Amino acid sequence: MIDVLAIDTPSLGDRSYLVTDGEVAFVVDPQRDIDRVLALAEDHGVDVVDVFETHVHNDYVTGGLALARTTGAAYHLNTADPVTFERAPVSDGDVIEVGARMRVRALATPGHTFTHLAYVLEAPGRVPAVFTGGSLLYGSTGRPDLLGPAHTSALVSAQYGSAHRLARELPDDAEVFPTHGFGSFCSATQSQRQASTIGGEKRANPVLTLDERAYAESLLAGLDSYPAYYTHMAPSNSAGPQAPDLSAPRRADAAELRRRIDAGEWVVDLRSRTAFAAGHMAGTLNFGLDGAFVTYLGWLIPWGTPLTLLGQTSREVAQAQRELVRIGIDRPAASAVGGPERWAGRERVASVPAGSFADLAAVRHRRPVTVLDVRRDLEWRDSHIDGAVHIPLHKLPGRLAEVPDGEVWVHCQAGYRASVAASLLASEGRHVVAVDDEYGSTACTGLPLVTKAA
Repeated sequence: MIDVLAIDTPSLGDRSYLVTDGEVAFVVDPQRDIDRVLALAEDHGVDVVDVFETHVHNDYVTGGLALARTTGAAYHLNTADPVTFERAPVSDGDVIEVGARMRVRALATPGHTFTHLAYVLEAPGRVPAVFTGGSLLYGSTGRPDLLGPAHTSALVSAQYGSAHRLARELPDDAEVFPTHGFGSFCSATQSQRQASTIGGEKRANPVLTLDERAYAESLLAGLDSYPAYYTHMAPSNSAGPQAPDLSAPRRADAAELRRRIDAGEWVVDLRSRTAFAAGHMAGTLNFGLDGAFVTYLGWLIPWGTPLTLLGQTSREVAQAQRELVRIGIDRPAASAVGGPERWAGRERVASVPAGSFADLAAVRHRRPVTVLDVRRDLEWRDSHIDGAVHIPLHKLPGRLAEVPDGEVWVHCQAGYRASVAASLLASEGRHVVAVDDEYGSTACTGLPLVTKAA
């Protein structure tokens, strides 16, 4: 019996796979923290003998090379990918025998990248399965714009052709196992589906139900910004990343934390936005582990800036470290655990007022305040509060001077990004209120909205 075991990384919206026949296993698109893969293989009593990479990833640092070196597995990557390390090169049509019962066939599926490959699993007594990486996703496809605007048009066309090749060459009952599409910015759109087949995608996926022109128009219209750290991922993956060091960072006392903040380093409070609002060390920034922590921290931090992590427990710091190594932020400068009273030492603990959209509506009737909307462009165009200032969160660090003086109420879609933005503004000494509320017509009663339909 062949088992396909998914290894989810919800913080990045990605999946890796370990596939085993009970004796040996192969892995597709492993994340950087390979201890999860090794533990799963050990739990099933199998050796990893092959590692397959669908593409040189743009959204995370791969664990493929480190996993192959640790296990002695063959590391399969497209022959055409310009990497600086030894690998087992693979091209369209190549077949790799994995153990005695599994064979994996490579299919060229350009579109997300020019050298993208899908891998078809064939085994006696089992319907085929295809590991599609960033090609055919559940109800969508991988985005074609990550290599720059000069290549987008060619990659859109290639992505359309690749999806149709998969639909043409594989049976309808073939299972589809993508890497992206579970929240990753590598996906053109997101899906709630957790499983699918080629037949299911033929019925529901725009790339297989629309003509190429209509597909291209709908795909490109839905693309928004993607994290700035993506710029660093492909070069890192092409250079051959090593296994990460997840040992605990050194501990810092209150005096050191203050020195680091005053030096312009990032000292990040990992607690929830509610806890941060109630009390925090002045000058710290709030990227809570309860939200899209690694995406937004990696997006906003000037690359290479020393980073110190503040958590209530060592376990929280360790969780943040694991998230960070996946995008190539390898070693925190320091850490501290406990709470703001300990971190601040003799300093006064700071706070950030929080409110709802109803509170904002009431305040606007009493006094002039600035409403700062930090959502992305597509969200803003769909609907926004009339008179609000719009600066997407990922642009805010470089545009703080554009935020008008005086009292600022900052909001996003659900509160997480508003807290990040509020902490950035508060660290600059601004009078800021974080809106911790769900944006929507009901919540925004009393606030004039501008909508796309209008």
